Amino acid sequence: MSGPSHVEDTPIKGGPIEQRAQLVDYLATGSRPADQWRIGTEHEKFVFRTDDLRPPAYDGERGIRALLEGMAHCGWELVREHDQPIALSRGLASVTLEPAGQLELSGAPVETIHDTCCEVHEHLQDVRETAGRLGLGILGMGFQPKWKRGEMPWMPKGRYKIMRDYMPRVGSLGLDMMTRTCTVQVNLDFASEADMVKKFRVSLALQPIATALFADSPFTEGKPNGYLSYRSHIWTDTDPDRTGMLDFVFEDGFGFERYTDYLLDVPMYFVYRKGEYIDAAGLSFRDFLDGKLSVLPGEKPTLRDWSDHMTTAFPEVRLKKYLEMRGADGGPWNRLCALPAFWVGLLYDDAALDAAWDLVKDFSLEERHALRDGVPKHALKLPFRGASVRELALEALKIAGNGLQRRARHNVNGADETMFLQPLIEFAEANQTPAERKLELFHSAWNGSVDPLFSEFAY
Repeated sequence: MSGPSHVEDTPIKGGPIEQRAQLVDYLATGSRPADQWRIGTEHEKFVFRTDDLRPPAYDGERGIRALLEGMAHCGWELVREHDQPIALSRGLASVTLEPAGQLELSGAPVETIHDTCCEVHEHLQDVRETAGRLGLGILGMGFQPKWKRGEMPWMPKGRYKIMRDYMPRVGSLGLDMMTRTCTVQVNLDFASEADMVKKFRVSLALQPIATALFADSPFTEGKPNGYLSYRSHIWTDTDPDRTGMLDFVFEDGFGFERYTDYLLDVPMYFVYRKGEYIDAAGLSFRDFLDGKLSVLPGEKPTLRDWSDHMTTAFPEVRLKKYLEMRGADGGPWNRLCALPAFWVGLLYDDAALDAAWDLVKDFSLEERHALRDGVPKHALKLPFRGASVRELALEALKIAGNGLQRRARHNVNGADETMFLQPLIEFAEANQTPAERKLELFHSAWNGSVDPLFSEFAY
């Protein structure tokens, strides 16, 4: 989840936004030639106290605030809300806090997966060293494996207070999404509206494949929960107005205008003014556009308001001025580099994108939903068209690998980006997800306890 937008308070051509067309134009300005395409990787991880495994509160000698202040000595600048550090920034990268203190790196836009992996490695080194001095550990998984919702702390961010109050009105698992989940996602560019549409359709149809390959959230409150990606299941009962598979993306005529209309119908959360979040939960951005927002009567939105609002929709794939792949559970170091490799291989090479579209173009709406609904429980073993998701995953990985080979982006040792797919290939060939491997340990070496997770799988 983002903080306030960095977009300036004035929209296109200055002044308040007057027309829907300006919102459509804003999305369209994301189009850029292929030689300017970049890769932006984001990942979240759980922080825990190494002595009792509990998530740290914001304040205190070993709290999240102390962690942020410690990391500031590694070349980051503290970002404050009401004089309290709530984020870090460095160039185009940032470190932000999720609602219960999960730490998120939003990486800078870079050219290659090699660059992404270097950025992730440097960041995690900084986090691990700073956390170690405070008696804190870092864990990458999709769902908090041990602690109850009521035992999770809340961070002092105005945005989260509004969401915390609103979530129970629209779904039963929204507060779990906020406090007990972690993800890894990648943000990718498009060349034109037509290119965006094709990439959007391919990535929506194949998002369950990424969910299956990255499935790593099988425990709730210390026990198996019956899912392999419980994080993915949580999104099915968070808020139907702003989540899901966006069936309209596959309809004729889909483009920037149709997505703008979707966003206009997503209920608002807030408006950010003079350092304060004004509660607008459930209100209409269409009313805001007409100057009829009840909490700001007569005022019209700025481009920053629109940019902020775009971050409050949570579909499986999200369009801003780029496309965000949102289907994967958080995980360990090597898997953080695997997700951008998977999607870059599929979407940043024309032949791979064509092959990926050929793979999914005849999926029916019912089949797309069956994949989305079944993968959280069954992952790679979910039956599909006389085979299983595993076969789909192997084919998608083959296409991605070929795409990365053709990109031919090499590191200093001459290796191309296909190396980063290896963890996913191993899961698919073994037909066993990270979640299933942890469940095996839970029922054997761990003697029915999740506590060993915090040492054996910590960064």
